[in-house]
Amino acid sequence: MDWTKTSVLVTGGSGFLGKALVRRLISLGVPSVKVLSRSVRAVDDAITSSAVSYVAGDIGEASTISNAFRNCDIVFHTAAKAGFWGSEESYYRPNVHGTLNVIDLCIKNSVHHLVFTSSPSVAYSPSVDIEGVDESIPYPLSYLAYYPSTKAMAEKAVMSVDQRVLKTVSLRPHLIWGPGDPHLLPRLIARAATGKLRIIGDGKNILDITYIDNVVESHIKAAEAIWSGSAACGKTYFISDNEPVNIWDWLNSLIADCGLPKIERHISYGNAYMAGALCEFLYHVLHLKGEPPMTRFVAGQLAHSHFFDISAAIRELKYAPVCSRPEAMDSTLSWLKKDVLPALRS
Repeated sequence: MDWTKTSVLVTGGSGFLGKALVRRLISLGVPSVKVLSRSVRAVDDAITSSAVSYVAGDIGEASTISNAFRNCDIVFHTAAKAGFWGSEESYYRPNVHGTLNVIDLCIKNSVHHLVFTSSPSVAYSPSVDIEGVDESIPYPLSYLAYYPSTKAMAEKAVMSVDQRVLKTVSLRPHLIWGPGDPHLLPRLIARAATGKLRIIGDGKNILDITYIDNVVESHIKAAEAIWSGSAACGKTYFISDNEPVNIWDWLNSLIADCGLPKIERHISYGNAYMAGALCEFLYHVLHLKGEPPMTRFVAGQLAHSHFFDISAAIRELKYAPVCSRPEAMDSTLSWLKKDVLPALRS
């Protein structure tokens, strides 16, 4: 395909992935990149290319976003409510209803290609080890949080679309990290800095992680695959750096390089799970603000192994990581020292 002759819409363009994807599309010479976000002000000031236009709207309300889908060739749907705490409706409206709106508006506006950002958490329970599985793993019977349950509903909707009308593909990148990450690393570094971070379980669990540039690459390759009408249409793919890590060794390496004391204290998975259940109960009953310090979902994520076979993405999407682990670590460490640590110490 010729990116210089395509018109693209990115939902969630103010998010971590959305902004990185917009920058990549600009570098590919895409002449028209529409950025859909709840607030135009939230979009990175650095994205000032004349090829980019901005649309403010709520994907949960179709009437506010319908104009953004006109005259588009490809939609990258990255918008979602992430995290592990909140009401069911706060997740259902953007993640499920919003995705149904995106599908409907693509069809109504004759947009023929949709790349959906899903999550590996739709395919497993965090309370068990998942080691080297591929996309044949079934959806679990239940979930411990509204985020994976609503993303699973959205993914199923995307996969069920008539591919003769709208070619779709769903990507499941695991633990996106890198410079600009607003969620994973800043929270863990902040807890480590205050001595509140504990190793959950035996500390031997292996996780897939996915550097932001590699996630963007997977989206570009997925779009190219469905543009050509390949076997990828209507399918879902696990995405990662293809280098699983012992999560606690990896975190301790970053933490040590940041000049912070390593995480050494442990808490058993059982105790963390019970603490999470208690926190969830108290926050729900007492209507406490903010997020609980622990939930059952987080306990499972940090205590068990979760890594995947990405051979299907390599084979059918022609995906391969574009950034090496050492390069990714150097860039991330520089960002942490420049932007994250000073804020913690102020």
